[in-house]
Amino acid sequence: MPGRNLNLDIVNLHGIIRPMNAKAGAAEASALEQPKRESNWQIFSKGIVFENPVLILMLGLCPVLATSTSVRDAAGMSAAVLFVLLMSNIVVSLMRKIIPNQIRIPVFIVIIATFVTIADYALHAFTPDLYKVLGIFVPLIVVNCIILGRAEGFASKNGVWPSILDALGKSLGFALAIIIMGAIREILGNGTLFKISVTPKAFQDNKILFFILPPGAFLVIGLMKAAVNKIFKREG
Repeated sequence: MPGRNLNLDIVNLHGIIRPMNAKAGAAEASALEQPKRESNWQIFSKGIVFENPVLILMLGLCPVLATSTSVRDAAGMSAAVLFVLLMSNIVVSLMRKIIPNQIRIPVFIVIIATFVTIADYALHAFTPDLYKVLGIFVPLIVVNCIILGRAEGFASKNGVWPSILDALGKSLGFALAIIIMGAIREILGNGTLFKISVTPKAFQDNKILFFILPPGAFLVIGLMKAAVNKIFKREG
């Protein structure tokens, strides 16, 4: 009947039923359906640990496996990914309201390709020896699942500052995984770290060359993934 307040029962988060009128009940039900907004720290930190692109999400593994033969090479790839991911997230976030939804993916790829070209030319000009090692894997950043995924899944839906934090977190998570992997492979495969000998003379004469070969990369990342799964299972 008009003008009459209808009493409804609504269950709150603790399972307690309490009477509410129709307007208040609808407002609370709507509030419960809305996801809690993440803090800046949560946006930044989840890419390092809980949503690590390499060890948790298992994305972008091709350059990780191919360029992690040493810490220096791994750091070079990490720097290129950081630059491209950060700049593409910023530009996509700034343009998110003017990019037509129907052509957003091609536009994202053009934006990413622009910054990949800049990174590729910069490496070629300033670190030609590193450029030769990284080779085709720098241009392939254009189609890296991490970069395109963050443009589509986050930057296109959020403001500039959250997009910057997301890019930094995901890039640091990528760098953490590939640099640890590079350190393990370089120490066991060459007995060096940053090309400086860190192992006894006896080990230098019996280096485990397997670890700097492609099969060694698969073994190391498999062991790292197993360790991460064990840690998270224990914490859970």
